[in-house]
Amino acid sequence: MVASAVLRCDDCITYHLVRCGEEGWKREEVIDALNVALIVGGSITIPHVRRAFARMREIDALKNS
Repeated sequence: MVASAVLRCDDCITYHLVRCGEEGWKREEVIDALNVALIVGGSITIPHVRRAFARMREIDALKNS
């Protein structure tokens, strides 16, 4: 997921978020990975990390419906 965020591929980030959920990652673990992406990729990754958080909320809503 870090590489996808650094490469700024929203579709890839979404894929990894779904897979993380399927593999049982906790939200805190996903956030840690996204924080690494921010450190490695710098400010250019901020819009993609924001969209990743929005996508996580969407995924959570689908799971809870």
